[in-house]
Amino acid sequence: MGFTRNSILRPVDGALTQAGNIVELFVEVARNAFKRPFQFREFIEQAWFIASVTILPTALVAIPFGAVVSLQTGSLIKQLGAESFTGAASVLAVIQQGAPLVTALLVAGAAGSAVTADLGARTIREEIDAMEVLGINPVQRLVVPRVLAMIVVAVLLNGLVSFVGIAGGYFFNVILQGGNPGAYLASFSAFAQLPDLWVGELKAAVFGLIAGVIASYKGLHPKGGPKGVGDAVNQSVVITFLLLFFANLIITMVYLQIVPAKGS
Repeated sequence: MGFTRNSILRPVDGALTQAGNIVELFVEVARNAFKRPFQFREFIEQAWFIASVTILPTALVAIPFGAVVSLQTGSLIKQLGAESFTGAASVLAVIQQGAPLVTALLVAGAAGSAVTADLGARTIREEIDAMEVLGINPVQRLVVPRVLAMIVVAVLLNGLVSFVGIAGGYFFNVILQGGNPGAYLASFSAFAQLPDLWVGELKAAVFGLIAGVIASYKGLHPKGGPKGVGDAVNQSVVITFLLLFFANLIITMVYLQIVPAKGS
């Protein structure tokens, strides 16, 4: 059939090698995050840049997302005759699942691709090699500020998405579906709890960390010149999306096992 053992195992070996290199970069980022001097100016510039390219799309996506969740849950719960639980169902869906995922996808898609393109351009211009020759650690100088900036911005954007999603869900449920405002708020306060918000923020921080490390790794290792930078951007977005959904599954499973549901 033309297939050999090496041709089958070569992609697997490449994937495992790349996974090991990403883990190694993660460890190096964690080690250099506490080394002085901290690149505070670079951190502020990157945080501002990431926020500028993600805050408006995040807010615009959060409104229809909250509306869809509210309308769908409201319609389903109305069929079940449990209209008084509409607020809890829609709000918890936004806080625990929706807000972190929306934040992660936009941070990875907009900010992550920009970080990969920036570092990739520096790499093919041999700026990274020049820094290493001068004794400057590129991970401490360039990668650490970008990763920390993505974590901070992801956490802040998650709070924004939660607020906008809840407000949009309330509007569409109460105004368009004729829901009871008192029942909406009462069910939310009866079933929601503070750890629901904390787990959403934790997810956002983890997603920002994953997106930052993978974007930086792909930016530092482009292949094939300028075309390789474009390929690295596409690969970083795809890999990040896959890992984000997997991480979301793991965190959700652990959270539901550790923190009991309120009222249960």
